[in-house]
Amino acid sequence: MNRRYFLPSLAAGVSATRKAVAASDKINLAVIGVRGRGRAIATSLAAMPQANFVALCDVDPSVYDRCASAVAEKKGARPPYIKDLRKVLDDKSLDAVFIATPDHWHAPATILACQAGKDVYVEKPASHNLREGRLMVEAARKHNRIVQLGTQSRSRPSTIRAIELVRSGKIGKALMAKAWNVQLRDHIGHKEDSPVPAGLDFDTWTGPAASLPFNENRFHYKWHWHWNYGTGDAGNDGVHQMDIARWALGVDVPNRVSGMARKIFFDDDQQTPDTMNLTFEFGDKALMFEMRIWNPYGLEGQDNGVAVYGTEGMIHIGRWNRNWGFRVFDKKGALVQDESNGRDPEELWHFQNFFDSVASRKRPNADIETGHQSTMLCHLGNIVGRTGRNIAFDPAKEIISGDPDAARHLKRDYRKHWSTPKGA
Repeated sequence: MNRRYFLPSLAAGVSATRKAVAASDKINLAVIGVRGRGRAIATSLAAMPQANFVALCDVDPSVYDRCASAVAEKKGARPPYIKDLRKVLDDKSLDAVFIATPDHWHAPATILACQAGKDVYVEKPASHNLREGRLMVEAARKHNRIVQLGTQSRSRPSTIRAIELVRSGKIGKALMAKAWNVQLRDHIGHKEDSPVPAGLDFDTWTGPAASLPFNENRFHYKWHWHWNYGTGDAGNDGVHQMDIARWALGVDVPNRVSGMARKIFFDDDQQTPDTMNLTFEFGDKALMFEMRIWNPYGLEGQDNGVAVYGTEGMIHIGRWNRNWGFRVFDKKGALVQDESNGRDPEELWHFQNFFDSVASRKRPNADIETGHQSTMLCHLGNIVGRTGRNIAFDPAKEIISGDPDAARHLKRDYRKHWSTPKGA
């Protein structure tokens, strides 16, 4: 959400997400990628009366039954299974797609959907690399499509209220924010390459990424930890916290990124960092990000959270005992306000906002431009980790100058494939 229209639309945004679309106003949709997160999305959507399932799409047929059964429990029928994304997008009745594929497919699928005239809800991170994110924005604008990123906090009432308090001057001038992702992740061990599972279209799963042999430690969920497909836990989860922190500070794109990001404690097949300590500079404001995915200890009573520091106090935003909310502290550190949203199904607020945008053609709370800017922090932090150097970034041109080794990570090398984005 752009700063210039944030405040006037803040209260309206909350009420808009509460307003139900009439049951007759059906939105024909398909979910692309239906294991894990995709199944969770489909299950939640099935509870919404305006959601009409046209298809469930996945290159692995073994994941279809469980997702289809979850939808049928609420809708009374199992959506058709379609293996090929292109056949889904060819359906003229289709209004929108929900993309929950591995990261390396987020941009290709989104761009193809925009070109086909479909609106898009795409899971975070927006892209696998920074250049792809800009291409997603360009595709959305060129084809006049609604594209919403799955950063659900943008539609959560308690988080919106916390941002409103920051903007109102409740803690004085907000100068710095800290975001943290310090949850315990699994040690995945080491595995040898193995045959492709029966029925899996592994060539399409690989898509435009470099072709590698099949390996269980680079497949279901574990692809997050391999650079060819994922963006590490910075993109997997940290983007949520960095998005809130950036939103609270009212900043867009950093001009300098410094710190460290390394794999230190996991002795396994993961390539991506298990530890990060980064600082993003935005002129007179700064955003810090800490990640520790090898311990269960948390910070400020949360495994993942955000603290916003001002001249007159601070606000903590996050989840305590599974209840979303925020806490305000005065200049002396005393708690002066404690509000909770309870255990509301946050993604339903976000899905409703997307449906409202599809109907109104107004940009959603987590428009792809906003999503690209937040995802950019993940990419730039990963570049600091992969090069071992601090970087200077040009926000206007979205380039790294004077460091060719770092700059090459802004893009990727693609293999020849029908999904490869043009201009990438």
